[in-house]
Amino acid sequence: MITEGIIFERAAMSDIAAVHALEQRCFPAPWRREFFESEVITPGRFNLVARREGVIIAYLFAAWIVDEMHINKIAVDAGARRQGIALALMERCTAFAVEQGVTSIWLEVRQSNEEAQQFYHVLNFEPEYIRKGYYPDGEAAVVMTRDL
Repeated sequence: MITEGIIFERAAMSDIAAVHALEQRCFPAPWRREFFESEVITPGRFNLVARREGVIIAYLFAAWIVDEMHINKIAVDAGARRQGIALALMERCTAFAVEQGVTSIWLEVRQSNEEAQQFYHVLNFEPEYIRKGYYPDGEAAVVMTRDL
């Protein structure tokens, strides 16, 4: 892991432009900027950014209700991948979830994204079912869950 020199902190409204720009680089069907703005101000959210030399290189946006947490978004800039940053974000999110009394975490991942599915499997997420036509382009999502 090469997370030395990376600062992890809660996302703020001032981060939204950079988060949205990263979202557009990472996803074929990116969230709109307003979605991120809403997530930052809504209670029951755990939103993190990772900065290297002041630049946002990754983020994680999650929501929790009572004892369930949903990972809404996670992304790492292409030049910063395979350095343990996504793992560090997920570990911080899981620790926060445990503190909040969350007993399960779930997420969706593109059915074609086997690399991401393997990453989540390493973190003890298991596939639960396929959600057909989940993404705007019609691709199915694999819904994965992890019990805490």
